[in-house]
Amino acid sequence: MAQVIRMPKMSDTMLEGVIAKWLKKEGDIIKSGDIIAEVETDKATMELENYEDGTLLYIGIKEGEAAPVDGIIAIVGTKGEDFASLLSEQQAVVTSEVVEKIIEVTTSPSAVDLSGIKAKAVRMPKMSDTMLEGVIAKWLKKEGDQVKSGDIIAEVETDKATMELENYEDGTILYIGAKEGKGIIVDGIIAIVGEPGADFKKILEAENTLKIESPIVVQDSSPAPAKLAVEVKTVENNSSNQQTTSNISIKSSPLARSLAKEKGYNLSWIQGTGEGGRITKSDVENYNPNQGGSKTTHFTGGTESFEDIPNSQMRKTIARRLSESKFSAPEFYLTMEINMDKAIEARFSMNEVFPVKISFNDLVIKAASLSLVKHPKVNSYWMEDRIRVNKHVHIGMAVAVEDGLLVPVIRFANEKSIDEISAEAKDLGGKAKSKQLQPKDWEGNTFTVSNLGMFGIDQFTSIINSPESCILAVGGIKETVAVKNGQFYATNIMKLTLTCDHRVVDGATGAAFLQTLKQYLEDPIKMFL
Repeated sequence: MAQVIRMPKMSDTMLEGVIAKWLKKEGDIIKSGDIIAEVETDKATMELENYEDGTLLYIGIKEGEAAPVDGIIAIVGTKGEDFASLLSEQQAVVTSEVVEKIIEVTTSPSAVDLSGIKAKAVRMPKMSDTMLEGVIAKWLKKEGDQVKSGDIIAEVETDKATMELENYEDGTILYIGAKEGKGIIVDGIIAIVGEPGADFKKILEAENTLKIESPIVVQDSSPAPAKLAVEVKTVENNSSNQQTTSNISIKSSPLARSLAKEKGYNLSWIQGTGEGGRITKSDVENYNPNQGGSKTTHFTGGTESFEDIPNSQMRKTIARRLSESKFSAPEFYLTMEINMDKAIEARFSMNEVFPVKISFNDLVIKAASLSLVKHPKVNSYWMEDRIRVNKHVHIGMAVAVEDGLLVPVIRFANEKSIDEISAEAKDLGGKAKSKQLQPKDWEGNTFTVSNLGMFGIDQFTSIINSPESCILAVGGIKETVAVKNGQFYATNIMKLTLTCDHRVVDGATGAAFLQTLKQYLEDPIKMFL
């Protein structure tokens, strides 16, 4: 009896795996213990072991494609065995390839026969954990070019960075379906590679048939593809347009309306002298735009204009994830003032001896990481059926870039020295702004710090970066006057605001964290003891 091979959960955070390489092919005889594929997880590339003896009847996931944990990736059984019933048990969310196979094994009259077509579709891979679609930033190959497995054929803009798209088929590029600047959903066809003369149109036909006739419900929450270009519209706002919309409810004679339109007057500007305030021809003729009924000058020129800018992948993801967080997590906010006098002195001393310049944000990250060790509940994830208390501390550092916001991660921040944190923060910030971050640079944060102090912001609140339970908003350092023992003195104050998910963190827990953080920042020497 045929048996399915499912994507195993190879790490505690793994949600899906990418087939990096198949070591066996359909029709091969395999045994229990054989390594049949290499799987790229969120942590590493690992070997996939088979536990069934038989023939590899079906491979549902291509190299480079992703499958969710527990999703069907292959079927093993007796040669010639019917496995269609096993595929019908697959979850509603499946890859296009699996759906294609389902249609092939059923005898649907509308199914497209792809057997014998020596061409394969190149699909948009899932290049990050939050990616729903990718935008072709640049094609490095064109239709008619010969390509080999391993060739970089395009650059793809994801929600996190611009990354290279690797080809896994030998042949000729027969078709390019995604133009530069166009967004394609994950697993959507972007190109077709095969032998010259191959009838690749049938692959496109099958894709369209799949979308229309497949009984499988494919859940797709991806936003609409991005527009190809920035649309700029200019609308002339002349007085006749204004008149058309405003004159309808104004009492006036037909001749008066016609004459007002001709002169470019808005009837609302004119005082009517006819019965019941009706505007007459003479009212229009005698009207002086510079001395109207209200004795005001009416501006009749000007141009309304606007610019429509397509949302980038980054902006779409920011909108989606923050909306999910804002409208699902019951947030509350805690604000505390920090006396930064000693921190200013400490930073000055550090910058005299350290090879890298220490910023106040570096001090905050270090102090926050040490505080999280003492208050692990603040370093937790909300995971619906459980709360995950992270024992490690990975600090996400919000970085403003042209298209929005990226959050590179300083891993094990509590175990690093202040100068190591500073050097890493500068490196990650530079990579973020130049779109050179890799998945390992932005994944796994347990807590986030967002600093707008350098922009002159005294205080603000941040939205939690789900599934984290808290985020820290850092304002600028402001010189002010304080009172102590009845005496006025100058001091430097910085305001910190902690946004908390009340499902995980209570007010007392958040307050205790801020108190510890305050102790570290107001007396930085404690961070190094």
